[in-house]
Amino acid sequence: MVARVLDGKALAAAMKEELKGAVAAFKSEHGFVPGITVVQVGHDPASERYVRQIGRSFEDVGMTFSLHQPETSITQAEMVGLVEDLNDDPAVSGIIVQMPLPKHLPQEAVANGIAPQKDVDGINPTNAGRLLAGSGQFFAPATPSGGMEILRREGVELSGRRAVVVGRSNIVGKPMALLLLHQNATVTICHSRTRDLPAVCREADILVAAIGKPRFITQDMIKPGAIVIDFGVNVVNGKAVGDVDYEAALETASAITPVPGGTGPMTNVMLLRNTLRAAELLLAEKG
Repeated sequence: MVARVLDGKALAAAMKEELKGAVAAFKSEHGFVPGITVVQVGHDPASERYVRQIGRSFEDVGMTFSLHQPETSITQAEMVGLVEDLNDDPAVSGIIVQMPLPKHLPQEAVANGIAPQKDVDGINPTNAGRLLAGSGQFFAPATPSGGMEILRREGVELSGRRAVVVGRSNIVGKPMALLLLHQNATVTICHSRTRDLPAVCREADILVAAIGKPRFITQDMIKPGAIVIDFGVNVVNGKAVGDVDYEAALETASAITPVPGGTGPMTNVMLLRNTLRAAELLLAEKG
């Protein structure tokens, strides 16, 4: 058996075309286009590359993009004030604060400051709580949302299936587990203290890797015929690799996301979709 490759790059391109039409229709009806603002503290090269990708994605579909890039010397009060100004700016539909922040800027305080209705990457506790409850209007983090969209577009039936999520971060592992649970999967979250991790992974019909260790999930940890969603982004000898031993997994899984070209391209597309949705919700609030 050779696994089907779940091509996130191709799906992201198709969704961008869909969003172009939706943005044009929004502009025609309301007279403006949605926009996102990214706040990036400092000049980390990896963050700057990612932010440039976000900017290109928004421009590609006709939405606006702006960047605030304060120096690392910015105080907590100044940072919170900047976020509050963006909350009040009617030209801003969505806000992203690039993480991690410098140590003197508490992530929790900044996340708390983002208005939930503009928190398009789902880091505000209000959105996290609504995701947990599975009720009300909320934004889930873009990366796991992209993984779920791949499964949905591929027609993967999740109800009643056994899902194992390896990794428990607040931005990928935990929200992915909740999103799977809301689709009636039976979910196990694994982490560094899970006993006999390979045996637990082999129980999975849907195996999600989000642990941040290159090629950590080996072929013997994959149930024959499982669907593998790899969120890992690691660099080994100058090459991007996932958390799954991809070449070996192709021989055991029924479907798998590659790295690069799998879940990665979907993250920006989900930010696009969330920002358009945020603009629609903000208009609805105004009546």
